[in-house]
Amino acid sequence: MSTLHNSTSTTISAVEDIISSEKMTPAELRATLSLASIYGLRMLGMFLILPIFAIYASTLPDKPSGLMVGLALGAYGLTQALLQLPFGMASDKYGRKPMIYIGLAIFAIGSMVAALAMNIEGVIIGRAIQGAGAVSAVVTALVADLTRDEHRTKAMATIGGTIGIAFAFSLVAGPILNEWMGVPGIFFLTGILTLAAIAVVRFVVPDPVHSHYHSDASAAPAKLKDVLKNRQLLRLNYGIFALHAAQMAMFVVVPFAINQTSDMDVNQHWKIYLPVVLAAFVLMVPAIIYAEKQSKMKQVFVAAVAVMLLAQIMFAVSISYFWGIVASLTIYFIAFNLLEASLPSLISKIAPAAAKGTAMGVYNTAQSLGIFVGGAFGGYLSHVYGFASVFIFCGVMMVLWLLFASSMQAPLAVRTKMYTMHESADAMSAEQAGAIRTKLLELAAVVEAAVLPQERTVILKIDKSYDWDDAQVYQLLKG
Repeated sequence: MSTLHNSTSTTISAVEDIISSEKMTPAELRATLSLASIYGLRMLGMFLILPIFAIYASTLPDKPSGLMVGLALGAYGLTQALLQLPFGMASDKYGRKPMIYIGLAIFAIGSMVAALAMNIEGVIIGRAIQGAGAVSAVVTALVADLTRDEHRTKAMATIGGTIGIAFAFSLVAGPILNEWMGVPGIFFLTGILTLAAIAVVRFVVPDPVHSHYHSDASAAPAKLKDVLKNRQLLRLNYGIFALHAAQMAMFVVVPFAINQTSDMDVNQHWKIYLPVVLAAFVLMVPAIIYAEKQSKMKQVFVAAVAVMLLAQIMFAVSISYFWGIVASLTIYFIAFNLLEASLPSLISKIAPAAAKGTAMGVYNTAQSLGIFVGGAFGGYLSHVYGFASVFIFCGVMMVLWLLFASSMQAPLAVRTKMYTMHESADAMSAEQAGAIRTKLLELAAVVEAAVLPQERTVILKIDKSYDWDDAQVYQLLKG
């Protein structure tokens, strides 16, 4: 142990009041909240039109086909899938904030193009431009730059929660805003708010002292091959693809179905979505708590996929009946909330500690592709074969997902802990890093360890069944 101490004591930070601090600093909190708001605003601009756009598109002078409506809804997914990883990698070279400025400006331009469009083709172009402002990976990397390793998970969870709130809020706010300003007005408002977000990045978000690659938050081309070969991760990537394909396909059909089966116009649809989303959230929380506390993540996850399949079957057989639609939406959102919350957690548990950022990058790309495919296929099928065919298509996807989920390996009940190394850690040799990793793996609770000198970070996956004490790591790092 003394040899390890002699070779690494000058490289590893032993300042426990920094490493073990339980609270974010004011600068970390400001960075997390401001970047979460920007992330949420961008997603809100995508989501607000979901519950109203299909009805709006049917009123355009060119009377677009279902396929064109679906493409307008999902076009941003294709450009986002193509550009979000390149944007993130470019930010490593050209800086986080400059790439965020560029991405937000592109998004604002797309919003204005969609607002001024006189036909469906113009809206499709605008939505595609919106997706091209793919700053999600850059925002995540900037969060990593501005927060200490031990607070990274908390910061990312804040952003994830913001996205969920943005989606739920959009289902209620979209119809209300549509009554006040119409779909073009919503696009225009989104563009103005996005320009305001640039000012927030400039004047509110702190400037990072040092920007560098973070394995837990950024994608690396060198790690893509291993991530894409991991069958457990591929199952989850298919899952997020199918989940968001079904979501986009549903919003091509459901607004029309509600109009046809009730006397509610589209501006009143929030009266359905609000109680449905609230009920689904209340019912989802106990399942998530049970899955985490009892280490039953796979069982709850598979059950949620089965419930999603049930929702698609219910939609298919009851899409012509108002209360059938309401019941189907309730079942759908219970499953959707469970799956949307579970999938990132499963990625974190299954992905190699040193490649989590790459795994999440592939996962997010699969999600964006699902949005595009769901919009296109949902629009085409509803136009040619009727509403029920959309949910039969989605049901087939869910059957496949259920097979994949049932055959996946149960994830280990682990949590991730990160420790910051000293600024001089990048001078550590591979042998020294390997020696530290070996010692860490000898600790009873440690399932996986990654020592990353170039990132000044140690990442551990720790068995939840053990009482974990950070002091043993501090002691080891001090020698």
